[in-house]
Amino acid sequence: MTNLTDMAAFVAVVEHKSFSQAGRELRVSTAVISARVAKLEKQIGVRLLNRTTRQVALTEEAYLYFEDCKRILEQVEMAEAALSSRRHRPAGTLNISAPTVFGRRHLAPLLPVFQQDYPDLQIRLHLSDGFVDLLKDSIDMAVRIATLPDSSLVARKLAESPRVLCAAPSYLERAGQPASLQDLLEHNCLLLRFPGSQQFQWEFEEEGRSQIIAVSGNLDSNNADVLREWALAGFGICLKSRWEVVGDLKAGRLIEILPETPPRPVTVSAIYPLGNIVPPKVRIAIDFLKNQFKGGI
Repeated sequence: MTNLTDMAAFVAVVEHKSFSQAGRELRVSTAVISARVAKLEKQIGVRLLNRTTRQVALTEEAYLYFEDCKRILEQVEMAEAALSSRRHRPAGTLNISAPTVFGRRHLAPLLPVFQQDYPDLQIRLHLSDGFVDLLKDSIDMAVRIATLPDSSLVARKLAESPRVLCAAPSYLERAGQPASLQDLLEHNCLLLRFPGSQQFQWEFEEEGRSQIIAVSGNLDSNNADVLREWALAGFGICLKSRWEVVGDLKAGRLIEILPETPPRPVTVSAIYPLGNIVPPKVRIAIDFLKNQFKGGI
């Protein structure tokens, strides 16, 4: 019978397209990964991978086998998760994705505290301001600060995050203070941009109604902290969650703009793939974060 460890090594190589990357993911050496795949190929009598110095690719015979292996490993994990749920003791690896700044400020301090309560759980925090495909990237759960249109994901609200428009005094002295939302069209707006981003469409509450302003600017980045640094340097107006810039506002390094028509708050949500079983490690982590953020962000 095929060893599940060998099967997991094969799946990791295919997903990462690299023996060395698979080794880092499974925390073993490249030589161990290579030996496990070779053992699997010998046992089933089929060459699974074409290897060159630059890339690794599935052989024609291996495509269906790879899908079967992946499904088997997922079923084993679900069975272990169900057993762990009955034992009330989550175990294994919990892969969490989050926006860079939010993850550093709000999750990084909390996750070690959470892990101490569950010593059999290993936590991996992946930080990115771009779109992350949970299924493709093998992410168990993600924290997102955005509208969530994807119906293949389950979302649980963690908190509301008020937002603010702001700029440095030097920019406002040079470009003038916007007196209305329409005035933003004449200003240099600093944009968070990545594939699928809607950050160039700023949404506001005006007299109880939603209004969307399609702003523009000559500087954009896929990193939220870069926008704050540009704003502090006087290069334009930025839209930020209040928690990101509260210290700058209090110190006068940034000035709030149009406080009477604030940006719509955004929901901070925990999301995970739709399925029949919610792994206990995901359920318990979400409950923990929801309790931590109940006082607001």
